[in-house]
Amino acid sequence: MESIEAADYQIHFNSRAYKALKEHLDMADYSSVFILVDENTRRDCLAPFLKGLDERPNLNILQLPSGEEHKNLESCLQVWEQLSEQGADRKSLLINLGGGVLTDLGGFVASTFKRGIHFINVPTTLLAMVDASIGGKTGVDLGPLKNQIGVINQPVMVLVIPEFLTTLVPRQLRSGFAEMLKHGLIQNKGYWAELRELTSLQELDKYIIESIQIKHQVVLQDPGEKHLRKILNFGHTLGHAVESYFLKAEDRESLLHGEAIAIGMVLEAYLSHKLAGLPEAALEEIRDTFRNRYPETTISGHEKEQILGLLQFDKKNTHGKVNFVLLRDIGQPEIDVTVPPYLLDEAFAYYAE
Repeated sequence: MESIEAADYQIHFNSRAYKALKEHLDMADYSSVFILVDENTRRDCLAPFLKGLDERPNLNILQLPSGEEHKNLESCLQVWEQLSEQGADRKSLLINLGGGVLTDLGGFVASTFKRGIHFINVPTTLLAMVDASIGGKTGVDLGPLKNQIGVINQPVMVLVIPEFLTTLVPRQLRSGFAEMLKHGLIQNKGYWAELRELTSLQELDKYIIESIQIKHQVVLQDPGEKHLRKILNFGHTLGHAVESYFLKAEDRESLLHGEAIAIGMVLEAYLSHKLAGLPEAALEEIRDTFRNRYPETTISGHEKEQILGLLQFDKKNTHGKVNFVLLRDIGQPEIDVTVPPYLLDEAFAYYAE
């Protein structure tokens, strides 16, 4: 795979990723290099990663517990303190080796430590490879509320090594695949059709680079999310609210990000049909695609009301209005759409049918 040139950094793949990192470390003269992992990536990914770097000495390992519930300021404090105790300075480098939680959090930690040190993302999940590690969004949750604290700051480079996907269980692969399906829905009808026909999620290399290219081109045109980049939020307005509710609900199992976004995309496809002209056949195609790939989640009326109550905290809100990204058709998004409350109820009823 050829490297991708972003505005301020590069995305490298496979063996080229290791080569680029070794060249950068030799040239940059960092005072110290830290690798942030969780228990899963320490067990499954750290050894092959270090081997790819030819067992380079003097790398410091930092570890956090895995899971969205640890994507918070308390975890940031732990890493800031570890960096400080181990002598990190403004010429240090932080390498984030993990999934979306870790690359989001690690990027935020690096962006704020000593007013900013360099960081490199090495995504180890499908979700992080095609979405979380690309584009410079960093941050953490505020309680159950997704990504309320953070900054947009680009990494030095992103290293995509699909070999790490062999460590994932099918549920994790499906979670990341939801974001790839989103890329088709917002930008490329042919890509959406290709992904719909996939019977296995084992050979994804060419689709990974296609999804990265889609997100990269959007971010390149609108790095600060003023206009076009908003389309990447399709399914996320309601999806994040669903994810936040299930994260805090003591009697419900938490959903993975892609599982919640899959629900959000069905809900927002219904809104698209009602408000943006999405054809009914396209709506049913979207619903059936996600229904066939993701377990249906039962949401009671009481839970729906709590989920809708969380919309007031959505980051895209302005002047007290909840703004949605909807679809005029597959591959044709429309931003900043206001939705009347009664249609939100209808959308949940449609999902439950």
